[in-house]
Amino acid sequence: MEKFFQLKERGTTVSKEVVGGITTFLAMAYILAVNPGILSESGLPWGGVFTATAVSAAIATLVMALLANLPVALAPGLGLNAFFTYSVVLGMGCSYKLALTAVLLEGILFIVLSLCGVREAIVNSIPDGIKKAVAVGIGLFITIIGLVNAGICSKDTGTFIGFVNFAGDNHAAIVAIIGLVITIALYTLNVKGSVLLGIIITTIIGIPFGVTTIPENFKPFSTPAAPVLFAFDFAGIAENIGRFFVIFFTFLFTDMFDTIGTLLGVAEQGNLKDETGNIKNSKGALLSDAIGTVAGACLGTSTVTSFVESSSGVAAGARSGLASVVTAILFLVALFLSPLFFLIPAAATAPALIFVGYLMMKSVAGIKFDDPTEGIPAFVTIMTMPFAYSISKGIMFGIIAYVIAKVAGKKAKEIPVVTWILAVVFVADMIFEACK
Repeated sequence: MEKFFQLKERGTTVSKEVVGGITTFLAMAYILAVNPGILSESGLPWGGVFTATAVSAAIATLVMALLANLPVALAPGLGLNAFFTYSVVLGMGCSYKLALTAVLLEGILFIVLSLCGVREAIVNSIPDGIKKAVAVGIGLFITIIGLVNAGICSKDTGTFIGFVNFAGDNHAAIVAIIGLVITIALYTLNVKGSVLLGIIITTIIGIPFGVTTIPENFKPFSTPAAPVLFAFDFAGIAENIGRFFVIFFTFLFTDMFDTIGTLLGVAEQGNLKDETGNIKNSKGALLSDAIGTVAGACLGTSTVTSFVESSSGVAAGARSGLASVVTAILFLVALFLSPLFFLIPAAATAPALIFVGYLMMKSVAGIKFDDPTEGIPAFVTIMTMPFAYSISKGIMFGIIAYVIAKVAGKKAKEIPVVTWILAVVFVADMIFEACK
């Protein structure tokens, strides 16, 4: 175990990896409830999607552990599942089978691109300043997720977004604030597993507040439902060729850059980079993501992608794939203990996400803001992710801003060829979106 996962080399221990793996699982366990809720509106059965979500997450995360040795967990992604249901099925009138076919083919193409090193080349071509900015942007992005999930922030405050009135009946927000204070105190006192302990203590505190609810006749065990296997519609491609390619490329584009952004952020936070400054085992990481997507499509769920909540596990000490093994096992356990995991409210995981925002903010110190050709693209990247609520858009606008800034600053020679190509593709995508 020590030799395979390189624990000593990465400055970690088995106990740290276990705590990190559990923390990541708890931070992203909400997807087990949210994904079936969204995809069931497309016609897929709730129970089958729950099983598909847990199993595909376990498979993809275990592959990440074995191929890439990184503490990154994967599961069906938010946003992509909403596009699947509300845009493709309900909006375009396509069947969930055709949507799953697009997810399958996207995953297969990703496997080919990953094996050929194309996706790895894209990751490595992203300038160092933007890589650091991605970590900071993701930190702010998941901070907003935590604040909104806990009910601390809301758009119903008379402004675009603001803090709620804590004097009201916002018990979830109060519990989350208490949990954040506890997490900060534990971390400052150098208590091991402070993020995980914060989640557990906050869950317990939520009971008297009515935030953590225990149902009557509560039973922690449940029998998993059968997933919808191989529900594809290849014949439907010819009948919906135009719409199918729009669906296919939307899944392809969003998944690619959400994954790249997450990997860059986690690698920056956990110092999981090689001597050249690139992500360790990035090829294996990207291949894991692609394999997970294919497995998910076969099981009956939308695109599987790397989860930004992995940052919470890294914050708890995870530095290797052993943490991912722990997370994968917990997803399988969740198949039978789902009622127990559902006791953990969003108000208990929110403090972990908010606190990780602070930890990821540290990367901002490495950005050369005194050089406008480096600082402006970094700022655009950081600004876009939380405000556009999209990791992929942050990378998109950051790369475009980088090319513009370097050209304007008469430093065009510093722009890698792949970065030029990415900028052109991103601009073309914007034009395509505007013309739809």
